[in-house]
Amino acid sequence: MALPLSYAIAEDQRVHVTGPLDTRRMRRPGVVAHRVRHARGTTSAHGLPVVAPADTWVDFGELVGRGKPAGLDDLIVLGDAVAFDLNAIHPLHRALASRVRPRGKVILLEALSEIRLGAASPRETVTRLMLVRCGLPEPELGQAVIDVAGRFLGVADLYWEEHGVVGEYQGEAFHGSDEQRVADGERRKGFEHQGEFVVEEIWNEDLSSPEARRACVLRFAAALGIPRCDLDLSRVEPRFFSTQTMELAMQRDLIRRDRRAS
Repeated sequence: MALPLSYAIAEDQRVHVTGPLDTRRMRRPGVVAHRVRHARGTTSAHGLPVVAPADTWVDFGELVGRGKPAGLDDLIVLGDAVAFDLNAIHPLHRALASRVRPRGKVILLEALSEIRLGAASPRETVTRLMLVRCGLPEPELGQAVIDVAGRFLGVADLYWEEHGVVGEYQGEAFHGSDEQRVADGERRKGFEHQGEFVVEEIWNEDLSSPEARRACVLRFAAALGIPRCDLDLSRVEPRFFSTQTMELAMQRDLIRRDRRAS
């Protein structure tokens, strides 16, 4: 599977090689050698042995945090992709539990609590995190939508069955052509059959700025019947740092303020 990586990691053209702790560290140009205590599951890619997806996700804990190339939401996006590929979240739990003091354990545990099964693209994960963190109810992901007559209408990216609301992420790469827009329109008509469902579309521009993200949250809140006063729009931005890191930073800031005041 092709893993969704943060921009900084994707730009790194070096090859990362993992081996047992008792082996000699490889030193070659363009190669980053990792010696590890715990065995990893393996699979193959292009005929080469590689670390299995769930163990790769745990290994990414080393690359997340202050001064690192990825943040909390990057880890959640990666975890959602691995869970989708494996059709289960428990391999991630098992891989993390098998390690003793893995690097980045705190942020890995926080990310694991926000990983869900069913997100078919990174932007679907980003949209879900934004909406839920701002106070909207958690949607079902990749769920079949059935009307009151039992007719199958399609599979929704985000689905709030109780509210009759469907969220569809429309990526430009797949949904930007005229032909696909026509097909999407027909699909939308199916979801909105006899007024049973409300369909809200999400495009890349809806996630491109703080103002656009807030407008997107408010649009979904209106569809779901959630009043603005129940929302926390200050949480609309993607998150890089873990909760623990943010709390420690706040504590240090308070200490500095107290010292200045005394």
